[in-house]
Amino acid sequence: MKRKTAKEMLAESFRELAEKKAVDKITVQDIIENCGYSKTTFYRLFKDKYDLMAWDYIRSHKQIMDQTEDADYEWKRTLMEGAMLFHEQKEYLKNLLLHTGGLDSFSRYMKQVHFESLSKCVLRASGMEELDIKTRMYVRTYCQGTVDLICDWIMGAYDVGPEELAEVFEKCLPEPLHQYLL
Repeated sequence: MKRKTAKEMLAESFRELAEKKAVDKITVQDIIENCGYSKTTFYRLFKDKYDLMAWDYIRSHKQIMDQTEDADYEWKRTLMEGAMLFHEQKEYLKNLLLHTGGLDSFSRYMKQVHFESLSKCVLRASGMEELDIKTRMYVRTYCQGTVDLICDWIMGAYDVGPEELAEVFEKCLPEPLHQYLL
């Protein structure tokens, strides 16, 4: 049996609170009272609640992206699992988008996380030590577009399921990246 770490417990506590309360109204005190940890433990692990949110987002995203290291793992499956994760966390992510310094604040962060993850996938698949400028631009453009679409979808602009969302992600992949991901 794998026990949860203090970081995981604090993140779980935060997500529980975010189901009932706007993120900007949740305090560190609320988080620690909800899970029984001390402020000392919280601040030993995180700078603030935004650091906790960032860690939690990276962790969930990384679990999916790490699977791409397996040679048999298909990019289409990565897209589907990502879309399912966004679907499962839709209300939580909506709260983050609406209540963390504006929609642009968290989406900018998401774009950077996605850019770094996708860059690693392309580097691994290409054998390059560093992405050339055009490839970086393709990766950046793809990440910006998909994150904007994810945010719009989370906010209710598109009434489609995760399967359709993953299909759009796949079809929008820039052609020069096909050789590395499809």
